[in-house]
Amino acid sequence: MGTKIKIFDTTLRDGTQGEGISLSVEDKLKIAQKLDELGVSYIEGGWPGSNNKDIEFFIRVKELGLKQAKVTAFGSTRRKDTLPENDANLNRILEVGVQAAAIFGKSWDFQVHTAIQTTLEENLAMIYDSVRYLKSRGLEIIYDAEHFFDGYKSNPEYALATIKKAEEAGADWIALCDTNGGTLPHEISEIVASVRRAVKCPIGIHAHNDCEVGVANSIAAVMAGATQVQGTINGYGERCGNANLVSIIPNLQLKLKYDVISDEQLANLTNVARYVSEIANMHMPMNQPYVGTAAFAHKGGIHVSAILRNSSTYEHITPELVGNKQRVLVSELAGQSNLVFKAQELGLDFNTNNQQTKQLIAQIKEMEHQGYQFEGADATLELLIRGAYGHLEEVFTLESFKIMVAKSEDQPVVSEAIVKVKVHGETVYNAAEGNGPVNALDNALRKCLMQYYPGLQNMHLTDYKVRVLDEKDTTAAKVRVLIESSDFQSTWSTVGVSENVIEASWQALVDSMRYALLSQTRAARQLKEQQREQVGLINH
Repeated sequence: MGTKIKIFDTTLRDGTQGEGISLSVEDKLKIAQKLDELGVSYIEGGWPGSNNKDIEFFIRVKELGLKQAKVTAFGSTRRKDTLPENDANLNRILEVGVQAAAIFGKSWDFQVHTAIQTTLEENLAMIYDSVRYLKSRGLEIIYDAEHFFDGYKSNPEYALATIKKAEEAGADWIALCDTNGGTLPHEISEIVASVRRAVKCPIGIHAHNDCEVGVANSIAAVMAGATQVQGTINGYGERCGNANLVSIIPNLQLKLKYDVISDEQLANLTNVARYVSEIANMHMPMNQPYVGTAAFAHKGGIHVSAILRNSSTYEHITPELVGNKQRVLVSELAGQSNLVFKAQELGLDFNTNNQQTKQLIAQIKEMEHQGYQFEGADATLELLIRGAYGHLEEVFTLESFKIMVAKSEDQPVVSEAIVKVKVHGETVYNAAEGNGPVNALDNALRKCLMQYYPGLQNMHLTDYKVRVLDEKDTTAAKVRVLIESSDFQSTWSTVGVSENVIEASWQALVDSMRYALLSQTRAARQLKEQQREQVGLINH
């Protein structure tokens, strides 16, 4: 491995400034635990001087017993014309008892005159006093040079003077911030190189993604000598987001051979990215590099026949290195190779001359003709293949369901579903309300099954899409429903098609439950096998 690169994660602070993201203290604690397991060096938990929620986080995070990451508080330099010991913001950082602090100050003369409305000399004093004050209290200090690249392009002498003041005051790190996200990689390279010649302090990079080059800028900075990278999981952040650590980490480690995190931690990357997206209630793009469900997905038959021989024909890395997996999509474009691959993936003996196989292929083609789309519904396809080969237990069967929707003049619409299913030979009957018919069905079915399969409490729907297939038929048109589900460990998709949107939704919902139970049964079986092996080793 090459040079060690420290990862500074600001998902819990800068990430929460993204539109639509709001994290409770419990949410932040859960994410902090995952970040520590991933191997990041710093977790920026928030700004204790700005709100009580962040103060509570800093108090409670101590109970987690984090093994690797340093919990870091964020704050600004002292107010102008104020002594640091009298600055409430700086003292609040000391009060929460963190190991490290990230203090930001102005590097752009324009910002000094316009934003904080003081002199260039006073701004330098604010930087020096703040860093010196916190450093004298035993904290590790990361000085965030806000708007550094814009400041350098405007007035390089003053921009450099600001970070030299931070270094003089004892800063452990100087993080160069592309706060407006408008700098391009070649500029980052040149400016970071000049900074490395001007100061001895280790350099970090804090990039935003307003020009879609946040990841590229971070990599350019490292190649120019930066040894700390600041960013967020999945690129969350204000405006267009922060640099995406989920892409930065494997790029640095797998492509450029820097020492970032352990191989075991890297193999947990996909799990962490999806976990954080669930906690933040943000849909994760399918095509997100490295960790998206489509990152290693193959559709064309020629591609699939090639990866069956050697996966490197159409994959730039082995997916398992980042905890992802190869997927083969079955669609009208797919050849026989796609189904062969899927069956092999499931451990089935897939003989293309077998009568079962021929019937299955014919069934899939007919279902596609009806409007089913398996390329976005891997779970439904797996259930279909397993069922055709007799490898699928029928965990429950529907006897009936009813849905009632009521609306009164001054009240919102209320949906209630009554579901009757047979489980292990017993008839189970339950009712539940929901914020719509499908949600009510989901709640009622879950109540029926939970007493038999308590593991379903960890499974929930994350996305629901309806597409009209025959637009000319207007309200009588056939519809396709795609449901995405998750259990915090994995994500899967199911599909249903019908002229009735409730029927199509029910098909997709039932498949989602069946797949969740199949996965849990498989996981339990694997655990038992591991336990038996361990007992065998002990006895031996």
